[in-house]
Order: sequence, then structure tokens, then C-alpha cells
Amino acid sequence: MLTAEQNEELTNFEPGTPMGELLRRYWYPVCFTRELEEFPVKHTRLLGEDFAVYKTASGRYGIMQEACPHRRASMSYGVVEPDGLRCPYHGWLFGLDGECLEMPAERDDTNFKDRVRARVGVCQEMGGLVWAYIGPLPAPELPRFDVFVMDGVRDIGWMDLPCNLIQIMENAVDPHHVEWLHGRYFDFIGRSQGFEAPASFQKEHQKVGFDAFEWGIIKRRVLAGATEEDDDWKVGHPLVFPYNMRVGGANIEQMQIRVPIDRHTTRFMLYTTHAPKGVAFPDQPQIPDYQVPIFDENGRHRVDYVEGQDVMAWVTQGKVTDRTQEHLGRSDIGVSMLRKMYKSEMAKVARGEDPLGVIREKHERIDLPCEKNKFHAGPSFALDFIEMASMRFSPQKDALKKLHIEAWESTEKQF
Repeated sequence: MLTAEQNEELTNFEPGTPMGELLRRYWYPVCFTRELEEFPVKHTRLLGEDFAVYKTASGRYGIMQEACPHRRASMSYGVVEPDGLRCPYHGWLFGLDGECLEMPAERDDTNFKDRVRARVGVCQEMGGLVWAYIGPLPAPELPRFDVFVMDGVRDIGWMDLPCNLIQIMENAVDPHHVEWLHGRYFDFIGRSQGFEAPASFQKEHQKVGFDAFEWGIIKRRVLAGATEEDDDWKVGHPLVFPYNMRVGGANIEQMQIRVPIDRHTTRFMLYTTHAPKGVAFPDQPQIPDYQVPIFDENGRHRVDYVEGQDVMAWVTQGKVTDRTQEHLGRSDIGVSMLRKMYKSEMAKVARGEDPLGVIREKHERIDLPCEKNKFHAGPSFALDFIEMASMRFSPQKDALKKLHIEAWESTEKQF
């Protein structure tokens, strides 16, 4: 249980707040690469602030405050120039670094132009996404986590959820919910709707564990019929501080990205790379993205797929869950650990230090630990993942199933 003041500190992301200052030390995806190829400027919202994100003709990416410093018109309707973004209202031009480059209709013999700057961030493209950093400079390196840069077939599911980031992240250190929400509850829904829920999610937890490491918290479990030598315990998978979770199994590699749009809205992205061995990957000139449904035609949560069940549990807690009314038990040790981690990293930022996971060294790839034999279910886990999780809505669903089946058949022929 938290006090009202502690809950406010944990969930308020406004500039100047402890949590807001912590979260502004990281990079976030703010749009799909294909969006700025279709049209070179668009609105985006991050951590409760509105921005215009854009791409110049030379291929450089920029992000600046949406309200023009002149008379507050929206720069998301601006004109993209070779060296910046021009306001559509009066033509003031701002460079990638926020400098005002031109002021049409103003006198040239004053320093007025030099006294006006736009608030800007830094942008880069990686893996079909445009990433932005809006914190203090110098910007850290954009972490090139394995899922975003490895070879394979990719797609990106997404949905915008009416709830706070933290109640989503707390789910990432809550192993026990799997056997109940994705096991018992899924089986109940399946029997009522006439489908068979995946048995691999229904196994009882015998033991859970959590280890802090350089990127966050590794979550481990021992399920009925398994031992500590199985992947779920020996390798586990990580919550990647402060807003990701790395999951996967059976050659499906996924990063669950939770982007804090504002205090009451979080974009949930499922970035997946299918990387089975023994097959050639088709060319992907553009990574497909697709919106995953949240509600059914009656306005009720869709709970006939794995992430839909998670979404129901997150969103029905309210836009910001009231932690003064909760009763944590021994099964919530991971939740308590995460809250302490947020608190300690807020304190680092207040002392002027880089928080956990901020990287300053250039690098090609960061490999994260993640179990391969998920729930000791073997290769069949891949088909369950495609059929019964958010990927069931992917425009590539049938092709992805075929890719994994071909890989299994190729592997079997080698033995």
C-alpha cells in the first residue's frame, strides 16, 4: 500500500516532477517510420507534452514543441524545409537545434531572431520507428536492443490505452497472473466461446524470483513439471527499465513497449521479430504496423487473446489506480521491487546522475537475456503465440505461421 502522496509521485510525469524528470532521461518511439514517409510532419504527444515530429528531404529527423514560439500556432501543420520546420502561420523557420533561422516581416538589423528559440529534442530512426529524446542534453545513445536490430521478419501491433504507465509496468513483475489470467480465465473464456485456450499458460507456478541487473529486473519462474534448469528459471526474461519488457520463445523475439503519452494514456506496442533458423527471410521494405482491438462491438474488453486479458486488468484499475486501497501479499514481491527501483532512480536524477539503463557508449547491438523454450512448451509455443496473442490480428499472420512451420520441418530433416 502507498500513501496518496507516494502514489502521486510515482504516477505524475509532468516536467519538474521527480518521475517526470526520470522518464525524460530515456528515448521513446514517437511514430512509425512509414508515417513520415507518407507525409513528412505529424503531431505526437509524449509525457504530457505536445510536439511536431518531422523528416527533412535529406533524411534527418527532428522534433520540436508543437506550439510555435511566435503566436502558438501548431507546428504539426508546418512546412518541412531542408534545414528545419517552418510555421504555417507566419513563416518563422526553426532549425533542428531549435534556433530561429528566419523571421519573415521582421527587421534584419536587430537581435530579435537570436533571442527566440524553440524547445526541441533529438530524433533517430531504428527498426521502423522514429525515436525521440526530449530530456537534458547531451542526449544519451539510443539503445540498440536485439529485437530492433536482429535479422528476421518484423511486425508491430499497437493500441492506445486509457491508463497510467506504472500499472502496466507492475504487471511485468507479476508472474503469478499468467496461470490465472492467461490460464484459468483464458480457459473459462474459451469454453464459453467455443475455442481451446493454450495449455502452456495453465501450468502452476512452483517458484518465482527476481534479480536486478544492468537493464532492469529479470523475472524467473519454475512451473509444474519443470526445474531450475529450464529456461523460465535459468534464463528468465527482463523488465527493461523504465518502460519495456522483453519476452519471447520458440524463435519469436518481442519487446513490449509502453510509451507514456501522458498520465492517463499509454501507447502499448508489441514489436516482434520472427527469427526461426533454417529458412530465408523475405525482404521487408516496410515493417507492417496494425492496430490491435481493445473492445468488442458491445464496448466490453476483448479477452479472447493474451494481451487483451492484460489490457482488461490494467484499464479496469482506473486511469490511475488508487494504491492507497491495495493489499499487497508475498506474491507481489516483484511489484514492491519495481517501486523501490523507480524511487532510487528518481533520487539518482535529483543528484545529477544518469539513471539505470542510460547508455553513453556507442554500440551496434545490446543482447538481452530471454528464455527460448518458453513454459517448456517447445516449438508449439510459436503457433500458440501467433494464434492466441495480439499477432492474430497481424496482416502477416498466415505467412508467419508458414515461416515457423517451414523452419521446424527444415530442422527435423537435419536429424
